[in-house]
Amino acid sequence: MRDMRYLSGVASISLDVRRCVGCGLCEAVCPHGVLALTEGKAGIVDRDGCMECGACVTNCPTGAVAVTPGVGCAAYILQVWLKGKAKASCC
Repeated sequence: MRDMRYLSGVASISLDVRRCVGCGLCEAVCPHGVLALTEGKAGIVDRDGCMECGACVTNCPTGAVAVTPGVGCAAYILQVWLKGKAKASCC
């Protein structure tokens, strides 16, 4: 989903590939295709697509993925882009 962008280079998503067991749950739940499995391990393939919703973190059984909601957070995108509010704050 490369047409949905807020700010480039600010997403806080990180991945510890040493902890990844290749289950694919992060890839399955990410609404923007930020993560993908390659050679049995997850990888961040579209960092700027991350809206910091936390679905990957919630579903990762080993804690390999981390996200800190901030400027790219889903709450901001939903409130400003979709609901038309003049300003919003993140969770």
